Amino acid sequence: MPCATLPRDIHFDRSLRLMGLAAFAAMASMRWCDALLPALAAEFEITPGRASRVVAVFAVAYGAMQLVVGPLGDRMDRQRLVSWAALACMLTSVATALAPSLDGLMLARALAGASAAAIVPMTMAWIGDRVPGEHRSAVLARLLGATVGGTITGQWLGGVFADSVGWRAGFVMVALVFGAAGLVLHRSLSRPPASAQVRPGVVAAGLVAPVWTVLRSADARRLMAMALLDGLLAFGALPFVANHLHARFGLSLSATGAIVALYGLGGLVYSRTAARLIARLGRPGMARAGGLLTGGAWLMLAWWPDWRLSPLMCGLGGLGSYMLYNLLQNQSTLVAPGSRGTATSLFICALFLGQSLGVTLFSALADGWSAAVVLSVCGPGMVLLGLILARQLGRTPI
Repeated sequence: MPCATLPRDIHFDRSLRLMGLAAFAAMASMRWCDALLPALAAEFEITPGRASRVVAVFAVAYGAMQLVVGPLGDRMDRQRLVSWAALACMLTSVATALAPSLDGLMLARALAGASAAAIVPMTMAWIGDRVPGEHRSAVLARLLGATVGGTITGQWLGGVFADSVGWRAGFVMVALVFGAAGLVLHRSLSRPPASAQVRPGVVAAGLVAPVWTVLRSADARRLMAMALLDGLLAFGALPFVANHLHARFGLSLSATGAIVALYGLGGLVYSRTAARLIARLGRPGMARAGGLLTGGAWLMLAWWPDWRLSPLMCGLGGLGSYMLYNLLQNQSTLVAPGSRGTATSLFICALFLGQSLGVTLFSALADGWSAAVVLSVCGPGMVLLGLILARQLGRTPI
């Protein structure tokens, strides 16, 4: 098994870069419409609230398809599945660019979400197949850097294209990135893949049975519960940070957007320092530190009287949040080695479900009270989640 911390396996490193490029494009595509709502509302003569449905349909399709792509990835070569998914994303991105109406755009975005669903979890499972446990978190952090970079790029370039050459041209560019990654990945399959093997424990019949196979494990159920909480308390709270800064300090929306983008920058910093942090803190220590950083950041953002500390708090919150996410991500590759594709997909599904629940629940809390109350609830919750994960990792060292 090649050690991914040493770049001597050229085929492994090349495939990882290409799959990372596909993951970058998938996350950019997911967030591309965040800044487009005013442009879409103007073009289709609708309200921005109605235009936001194009964001929701992508997320719903992406989350729902995890129940399909996981078992499918346990029955075929994972790299092949990622290459097909990237090529499908190329086609759905073109369809998005050509959408003649709002209904057509929503259909194209739903298909785009379903097409992108396999890329990140199957890349995680592919890494799990090849990288020893002691090095896996660091390699997964490289993938994390690609996904966070894609998220930031999508949020930024979506608006840039809308203000310059038009929002449709942006999806053409996304299609080109998907096409390049998918075609080169597919060509590389002409070599016998290192993982071409029968995976023990994979259920051959149906797509539902592998899900129950994974969920019969108590460790897997605990992991999915923690992933749901992470999605709820971290990513579910994040949309309310800009609202809080705007309402309390009167900052412009562009300023609050730039401050919140530093949350992603914290994730990029973590992806570049993961190996050193793991070596210094150990996984239980990193779980505790991640929970304290994010929980403390939420509380400081909620109640500190000067907005000028908020950029630092967003960056530290992102650093801590992605420390926890990376640890959970690594666990998802370990809880069911014989059905690793299903396990990583269920992990992503739980994370998205938690994020969706968080936004729904916290919207009512923010409307009835304030966004500061939302952050005040999520801060202690993140600290507690870090302590629970640290205890779990201490009992089952990797």
